[in-house]
Amino acid sequence: MKFCGACGEAVQLQTVLGDSVLRHVCGSCKTIHYVNPKLIVGCLPVYEGSVLLCKRAIEPALGLWTLPSGFMEIGESVEQGALRETWEEAHAEVEIVRLFSEYSLPHIGQVYLLFLARLKNLNFSAGQETLETRLYSKEEVPWDQIAFSAVRFALEKYFSDPSTITTHLGTFSK
Repeated sequence: MKFCGACGEAVQLQTVLGDSVLRHVCGSCKTIHYVNPKLIVGCLPVYEGSVLLCKRAIEPALGLWTLPSGFMEIGESVEQGALRETWEEAHAEVEIVRLFSEYSLPHIGQVYLLFLARLKNLNFSAGQETLETRLYSKEEVPWDQIAFSAVRFALEKYFSDPSTITTHLGTFSK
């Protein structure tokens, strides 16, 4: 970052009083520009032991399978974001059961929050960012075509013990 988003003046990297991280600070209006991780929210939709997956129609990971999920928007709760993403990507109506997994990717500043959810019905279909939707049992999951490590993590945890009530925590370490 070179210029302040508030007033347009130049910013400098400096440590703010009481902080230990270098921040971009405007020399003119003194605005501190924080750069924080982005939240990715979504659902692990289940029906009779199978999981609903979406085949991606966009990059990154075009043509690979994922859980319905995406970036959280300002003004929504994590649950609202997860429901919205599930509808947008899979046109699926779900009922959130609980937080299922939290998966951190510190090297790219992302955190996944995936909710275990029950499909309310089998009326799902591909949204604009999706080529295909399908329910998969553990044996049918195309493991070599899973788009993201956070999705693989959640699927492995779910299929290892679908009845567990634990929230699974993971981190991708480079």
